[in-house]
Amino acid sequence: MFGMFKKSPLKQWSKDHEALLTKAFQAQRDGNIRLYSTLTAEAEALRETIEAFNNSEGAVDRRRSSRL
Repeated sequence: MFGMFKKSPLKQWSKDHEALLTKAFQAQRDGNIRLYSTLTAEAEALRETIEAFNNSEGAVDRRRSSRL
């Protein structure tokens, strides 16, 4: 019943992803390639999570629309 009031984590994940990419960019400019690599890997993992979430939500939406 209260599941429909639950916020999607997608907005926060997107914000975190953007922040990681910004930090990685700054680390690269500062010459800290090791930190750049670490932050980029974290951002990539988060992007994959976002895509998986979008794909699972899309599957749910398609199932709902096919029932209508």
